[in-house]
Amino acid sequence: MTERPKTVKERLITTFASGLGLGFLPLIPGTFGTLAGIPICLFLNLGGWAVYAAGTVLLTIGGVWLAGRADRIFGAHDCRCIVVDEICGFLVAMAFVIPGPLTIGIGFLAFRFFDILKPFPAGYIDKNLAGGLGVMLDDIAAGVYANVTLRIIIVIVHFVWPGVV
Repeated sequence: MTERPKTVKERLITTFASGLGLGFLPLIPGTFGTLAGIPICLFLNLGGWAVYAAGTVLLTIGGVWLAGRADRIFGAHDCRCIVVDEICGFLVAMAFVIPGPLTIGIGFLAFRFFDILKPFPAGYIDKNLAGGLGVMLDDIAAGVYANVTLRIIIVIVHFVWPGVV
């Protein structure tokens, strides 16, 4: 981070882009940003799948805007303190999955794994796409990988231990 927010508008943008300040924690801000996605996931699930999908799409679109503005404010692409991308990526990881302790835990670990590993196309997007879209899209890709992985694990667990998931 090379620049500090100067105006109230810039402070609001950086506050929301950083997950209400979680991104400014000195250690593992992405992990804390992902943790912030858990209560949002649970809240959106209260409204059913349509509310969850609409909420995820709207938060992601808002996240693209926030991340793009925060990029310019901080003067660095995909600054560690921007964690709105992790929040939205986790929401994608948990899309259309019944949230429970096991599914949330596996979804969290799978998302963090793919977010850190960045398999194609996430790594390509991370390195080659600028602005808010570049900040967000690699995490959305990690969320898709995590969602598919979670679904495979749910099927395996359900087959081996019926009734657990």
